[in-house]
Amino acid sequence: MDAILTYLQQWMSILFQSGGDVAGSAGKVVGAMDMAGLAALAAALGWASGIRLYLVVFLTGLAGYMGVIPLPSGLHLLQHPAMLAGSGFMLFVEFFADKIPGVDSLWDMVHTVIRVPAGAALAAGVFGADSATMGTVAALFGGTLAATAHATKATTRAAVNTSPEPFSNIAVSLAEEGLVMGMMWLATNHPLVFGVALCIVLALSIVLIVVLLKFLRAVVARIGAFFGGTPAPQQG
Repeated sequence: MDAILTYLQQWMSILFQSGGDVAGSAGKVVGAMDMAGLAALAAALGWASGIRLYLVVFLTGLAGYMGVIPLPSGLHLLQHPAMLAGSGFMLFVEFFADKIPGVDSLWDMVHTVIRVPAGAALAAGVFGADSATMGTVAALFGGTLAATAHATKATTRAAVNTSPEPFSNIAVSLAEEGLVMGMMWLATNHPLVFGVALCIVLALSIVLIVVLLKFLRAVVARIGAFFGGTPAPQQG
């Protein structure tokens, strides 16, 4: 068990901090958590929640639990063992569900009402315990980023699902996971670089949504039918 914990600690240290021991890395993060660092963390949590909510919750909580990152007080709940167990289980389920054609789109539809408010709550948690005003602003910002990321993900998956083979779904899903972990690493190590990367990602997201507009309309119709209990209109 000790060997497993040591391995996880080293892995989280590599993911969230470059070089040094865990104690040194934690001290580095504390010193780096200025307004830019906090804003980057809030933006990363909000945006990434729109793509991989449970991956974000689990990684963030595990980083806090292992002492790699001293989480803001508003996010301490994420490092509770019960929360880690729950988010870890949901991460396991989502990992496979997100790679099965059709199931991935159904999973996205169900999580339309989960990812956006969760992204807003996580972003608010970065500031909420210390400043109600900043927490509210972060919630609005995080929710908007989560909604944009979720819309891009759902639209892209609807387009990918037109292909009969499952390999494209698996490739896109793995790419999303890599992107989320990469952006989280940038947010905690290089906040300014993360800001630039986020702007680029958002611009690409808008382009994808515009290019795949017909798929977005189909997704919106299916979501409305799913939650309204009416048959979804057939795509022409």
